[in-house]
Amino acid sequence: MAATRRFSDTVKADLEKSAEFRRALLSEALACMASGDLDTGKIVLREYINGTVGFLKLGAALGRSPKSLMRMLSPAGNPQARNLFEMVAYLQKTEGAVFEVRAVDATAA
Repeated sequence: MAATRRFSDTVKADLEKSAEFRRALLSEALACMASGDLDTGKIVLREYINGTVGFLKLGAALGRSPKSLMRMLSPAGNPQARNLFEMVAYLQKTEGAVFEVRAVDATAA
């Protein structure tokens, strides 16, 4: 039987070696949240954070407990918009990217 890697380990390795993948994963997390799928968005954002800056560094940068940030993005977590947007702003800055929100015709999507 072949040895397998955990999904999160595979994601972390891909995040470490590809800026394009990092930006795509962060973009996907934000798109999920903006479209109303907060649960999936939190899962994807948590994977992104674990594979990039980590919760310790994020907590230090935002002046919050890393455990509190982890709870916000847990399945039962319910982050306030202010906390979520502070996280996103910091992650954009560290990624060197700015994500835009655009309106598109719903019938074209």
